[in-house]
Amino acid sequence: MAGSKSVVLAALVANAAIAVLKFLGYLLTGSPSMLSETYHSVSDTGNQVFLLVGIRYSGRKPSQAHPFGYGKAQFFYSFLVSVLLFGIAGWESLKHGYQAVVATGHAEEAADVVIAGFNVSAAVPVEPFWVNVAVLVGAIVFEAYAFRKALGELTRQIRKYGWDGIYEAFRATSDVTTLTAFTEDAIALSGAGVALVGITLTRVTGNEAYDAVASILIGALLMTFAVALAWENKRLLLGESLPSETEAKLRGAVADHTGVVHIDGFRTMFIGPGEALVTADVSFDPDLVTGDIDEDISQIESALRDLDDRVRIVYIEPEL
Repeated sequence: MAGSKSVVLAALVANAAIAVLKFLGYLLTGSPSMLSETYHSVSDTGNQVFLLVGIRYSGRKPSQAHPFGYGKAQFFYSFLVSVLLFGIAGWESLKHGYQAVVATGHAEEAADVVIAGFNVSAAVPVEPFWVNVAVLVGAIVFEAYAFRKALGELTRQIRKYGWDGIYEAFRATSDVTTLTAFTEDAIALSGAGVALVGITLTRVTGNEAYDAVASILIGALLMTFAVALAWENKRLLLGESLPSETEAKLRGAVADHTGVVHIDGFRTMFIGPGEALVTADVSFDPDLVTGDIDEDISQIESALRDLDDRVRIVYIEPEL
């Protein structure tokens, strides 16, 4: 939890600063791809706020109404991020880029930036292209820092659970907060790169369609991410089990325990990021007395928690 929170805080600071820079760049240049990048960074900043709310809410203690705790709150808020923020930002970027491509004279005129009566644009008469380059390079630097932080946390989890790279981590992890931050930062770096290429091609060729097409590509990236993230959260909201390999190890630990004759049922489910529920219907040796069975159950519960630290709640039901 602490690692996820630090990743989100780093991304929040970076994205808030980048959003301001990109919006000023758009005002000074009227670039469609810069407006798309502004949508992107604003959505990223809102994303971090939602994730922090989810982290805080999921930390509440279990209650009578929610006996397994509030861990799934992070799944819910991450799902909201994908639908409300990235979906909307992606659509707006895509729409703005399309309008810029098809409209006659689609390039927007740069606006004067006036702060407290002072005309910044007139005082700093910098060519729009170089304004965009400076903003995007600064964005890449900030995003690279946030991406490195998220990658470090995800790599730690890959090593801890023995996953075969980022693809398997994306499919198997229950830490959607780190997953969202990592994917978001990767898309942000890609988007800034696409925008930089778009404005550079426009500068070299004089064809402003390249800038507009860059806006469309950024929107497509955002919407693709929105769908992927929503899908990953859906599986967890619906109550996905632990990976089959992990289930097999846990089941084996129960089966190998002295006194266990047969496992009649075995189920697992994520109840929060890094938190799983395990239930098992177990047939014990009929010669065991009640006291021995109680002790065996306690030993099995401890063994499962020691085998995988994501196991938080264990129910062992002895069968006749």
